[in-house]
Amino acid sequence: MKHETHSRLYEGKVFHRRLRPRVHALSYRVFYMALDLDELPALSRRSRLFSHNGFSLFGFYDRDHGDGSGRPLREWVEAQLARAGVEIAGGRILVLTFPRVLGYVFNPLTIYFCHRSDGSLAAMLYEVNNTFGDRHSYLIPVADGEAQTVEQACDKAFYVSPFIPVSGRYHFKVARPGSRFALTIRECDSEGALLTASFAGEARGFGSRDLLMAFLKHPLMTLKVVAGIHLEAAKLWRKGLRLAARPAAPASAVTIVPFRDNAGSILPPV
Repeated sequence: MKHETHSRLYEGKVFHRRLRPRVHALSYRVFYMALDLDELPALSRRSRLFSHNGFSLFGFYDRDHGDGSGRPLREWVEAQLARAGVEIAGGRILVLTFPRVLGYVFNPLTIYFCHRSDGSLAAMLYEVNNTFGDRHSYLIPVADGEAQTVEQACDKAFYVSPFIPVSGRYHFKVARPGSRFALTIRECDSEGALLTASFAGEARGFGSRDLLMAFLKHPLMTLKVVAGIHLEAAKLWRKGLRLAARPAAPASAVTIVPFRDNAGSILPPV
């Protein structure tokens, strides 16, 4: 299978850079899966290396996302869109995420591209997990559904890094998935830019050979991501950073950002 489907892999590099109070940077190579939710049953049938809600080399489980109940993920996403007054009328929902690898996964960030039936982009949903087992999402309507690059912003509402307080604002710049995919997130506080995280990658197919090559190039990827997070935390501690207070999780599991609060700004090059 080449690109008969919308689903594919994106292989590239993640880059993080913290600017204050100590400069700290890291980068590592990963791959993401971009999965059309409606194609999951077919993808599971076409390759023994991928399974939907079942064990395989790579897996995608509905319960790893949304409200964790395991109900069909499209139902959950459409319910959040309805709360925001966004109608997609059965349009495509593309999920960019890490898969389970040999049954294990940790997803710092999963991104949902929610399309209308005419193919225009209606909303973005950014689903964030922290290493304490908490999850929160930001649902942001898209102003220009035909734009190839989406720029959005919202206030931070969820505890992620133990070294950064729950305050400030996120700025997202997302190039819609095609032959390439790129994402930049800039976190800012009252003093300006604090942290930048980015990913840029090239599209790959979703056949068995593509999946096997991804595993051979990135074995036990999700386990390495978690190990890397804790290793970098230890380095920050040695640099003198101390833990920020961890507040209670937001009352609502999804922050819905109205248009008036979605004042994205052009991000300078990273």
